Amino acid sequence: MPLAFRASQHLNLTVNRRADALPAYLQEEDRVVKALLDPSQLSLLAPGRYQYTVTTLQVFQLQVKPVVCLEVTHQDNRLTMRALDANLEGLGLVDDFQLTLEAVLEARSSGLEGLATLGVEVSQPPLLRLIPRRVLESTGESILNGILLTIKGRVGRQLVNDFERWCESSEPA
Repeated sequence: MPLAFRASQHLNLTVNRRADALPAYLQEEDRVVKALLDPSQLSLLAPGRYQYTVTTLQVFQLQVKPVVCLEVTHQDNRLTMRALDANLEGLGLVDDFQLTLEAVLEARSSGLEGLATLGVEVSQPPLLRLIPRRVLESTGESILNGILLTIKGRVGRQLVNDFERWCESSEPA
């Protein structure tokens, strides 16, 4: 039976200036994705498709680097990011690995609202068989929460700063 970890984060971010421009900003897909995720770890595969290499994670004695294929879509005032595929680099000991991600960012009259849910299912590597399942699962959930909190922090800093720069550059002279 595979190990399963899940985490989610909510976002309510007030934007004081030009919140009415948020729907147009969310249409700037490449710009928004690069503000949400570290651009040095991101590659454009095709319009609306990206590859994201997550920072190497240390899990007990194992080092893993998830590589995720993302699909980004927008509809109305909402940008949605989903994981299409994922694999682990640096860990040939795992029989199966499945990552799920759904993140929604929606423009509201007062700012941005969002919800991100991240999940992983993976077989227990032989090196970790002596560690109790619950310890592994709580560690996995902590790691996923850490990833989501990092992204949430980027939204609060970089995305808002980038939105303000975008507003300034799109204002008539």
